[in-house]
Amino acid sequence: MYILLFVIIVLIFIYIPLQKRLGGNPSKEERSKFSQLENYANGKFVNAKPTKMNMNISSMYALMKESQKTKHESKPKEIVPIQPLNWERINGEEDSFTWFGHSTFLLSIDGKKILLDPMFGSAASPVTMFGSKRFSKDILTLIDEFPFIDAVLLTHDHYDHLDYPSILRLKDKVGHFIVPLGVGNHLVKWGIERRRITELNWWDEIHWEGITLASVPSQHFSGRGPLNRDSTLWTGWVLYGKNTRLYTSGDGGYGPHFKEIGEKYGPFDLTLMEGGQYASLWSPIHMVPEESIQAHLDVRGEKMMLIHWGAFTLAPHPWKDPVERALREAEKKGITLLTPPIGATVRMREEQLEEHHWWNEI
Repeated sequence: MYILLFVIIVLIFIYIPLQKRLGGNPSKEERSKFSQLENYANGKFVNAKPTKMNMNISSMYALMKESQKTKHESKPKEIVPIQPLNWERINGEEDSFTWFGHSTFLLSIDGKKILLDPMFGSAASPVTMFGSKRFSKDILTLIDEFPFIDAVLLTHDHYDHLDYPSILRLKDKVGHFIVPLGVGNHLVKWGIERRRITELNWWDEIHWEGITLASVPSQHFSGRGPLNRDSTLWTGWVLYGKNTRLYTSGDGGYGPHFKEIGEKYGPFDLTLMEGGQYASLWSPIHMVPEESIQAHLDVRGEKMMLIHWGAFTLAPHPWKDPVERALREAEKKGITLLTPPIGATVRMREEQLEEHHWWNEI
């Protein structure tokens, strides 16, 4: 009796905060509107190129075996340091970016501050005690240093990109949230007014505060719980201002959409290309680093930064593997691959860039 009561109390303790973290779902009216779209079918968003992942018992077992091979190298032996933020650079007149690990960036473009996929929490999971822990110390408190953020851009609603604790800490110092279709419902549930949210479909374009923003296709999936898979859209983003044209892929597998994006919006001064969490079973929805380099060429990028690594262990490979593979492939293809330390600020037009292989010092 007492054991059952204890189990019930533990489940309630987990369930109540979990319900809030799950976010909100599109309404019946929204789903009806989505049903008119080309990238929505049978009540779900779909990729332009059909993708399928067989997550049955045998495939899960194969993934577990793959993970065991690199378990001892899957995370750093020491805490990954964060560079002190250089506010003089961040607030300077030149466009710049600051990386916080994984896919989180603070962009300064035309004097505007834009946060991309703000994940500053300690674990990429709905239940933090069970999720993959951040390689660095908890960096949520960094948000307290931030000035007013003009806009937050989200690529999709997975926990390693849309972080509930980060949004709660940010929501009163952000002007606007620009997100894929359906994702605004999570934000509304967390107390953000609908008037501060703009939702876009693929190939939708807006002119915001003098900057052009376009939502572009990616090949991925969405969902924060077992019952809302693909209920919201996933996307990449194109941004261009007076002096900078930037593209971020969001999460996703390699496909023909990259060339389409390059033809419509390229060339880009900088691309932020996903390629840091991969497995043989995930090839339709996550790129390996060599594919990331090819995607950079497809969109007609000049400089590139590999993203989706450096903060969490989410895939069965050594944590250093993504950047080392990307560097080798970039050298073969003659591409400038930027590898700044986490927390460092890089000016977009910087010509002399010092090579940083900071991961070898950990």
